[in-house]
Amino acid sequence: MPKFPGSFLLMAFTLFLALPTGLRAQDSEEFDNYKVRLEAFWFYSYPTGTVQGHADTVPVDFHRDLGFSNYSTFSGTVDWKFTHKNHFYLIISPLFSSKTITLNRTITFQGQTFEVGAQVKSDLHAFYVAPGYQYDIIRRKRGHLGIGVQLDMFKTDAKISTTAQVTGGGSASSSVSASGSLLAPIPVAGPQFRLYLTNSPRVFVEGNVYGMYFFGYGSFVSTADTIGVTLNKHISINAGYQLASHLTVNGTSDRLGLQLSQKGAIAGMEFSF
Repeated sequence: MPKFPGSFLLMAFTLFLALPTGLRAQDSEEFDNYKVRLEAFWFYSYPTGTVQGHADTVPVDFHRDLGFSNYSTFSGTVDWKFTHKNHFYLIISPLFSSKTITLNRTITFQGQTFEVGAQVKSDLHAFYVAPGYQYDIIRRKRGHLGIGVQLDMFKTDAKISTTAQVTGGGSASSSVSASGSLLAPIPVAGPQFRLYLTNSPRVFVEGNVYGMYFFGYGSFVSTADTIGVTLNKHISINAGYQLASHLTVNGTSDRLGLQLSQKGAIAGMEFSF
């Protein structure tokens, strides 16, 4: 299970609880006052983990075996605060990466063997969509603390292919290709907060942690922590770090086994109306 900045979240929760009740305000007085909020982030992701086919005995490592490294993608959120403390939201993040390398060991995926020395192209596509609901259990002038529940839907496709392999005798063999896919709808829950650091809306910190453990099926955890600067009533710029997902799905005779983490720096803008 990955480590996430729990001490940072705990400190923020403590600050929330320490705010005097005199700071409670009407909706029009709150710094975090909006009806619709749009977030668009650049995400510099580093994928790690393993994938294992239905009949495979040894998993394939994305970094060590296939050479996956950092790549740029994006993440977007639409948040509709339809009452003072209730939100519906939708998160979308396409996590697509491709790599071509020469294998330094023999690997097997979906029953197909790729020999050491073969040049292979690997594609990893993990499209992430998460509709959710959040209730703000604390909402004051300088921020809020909410509890969210969402359905994380992962559509993951992995493909390994080669145009030619070199056999032990030095001759080329026919091309080999293997692919697998996994659709994993996962319900998760966790806290989310925003805290303005001074008695103005200029600078704020924000964070969340979502997760769930599914016993024999697998587990999931994600977290994101950012600092933001408000430019005007409607626009802010934000930057930070996120563990966008750490997904574990235990393999079976008819299901891929997958351990996939996507983590890295994020930066973007927020538009509130």
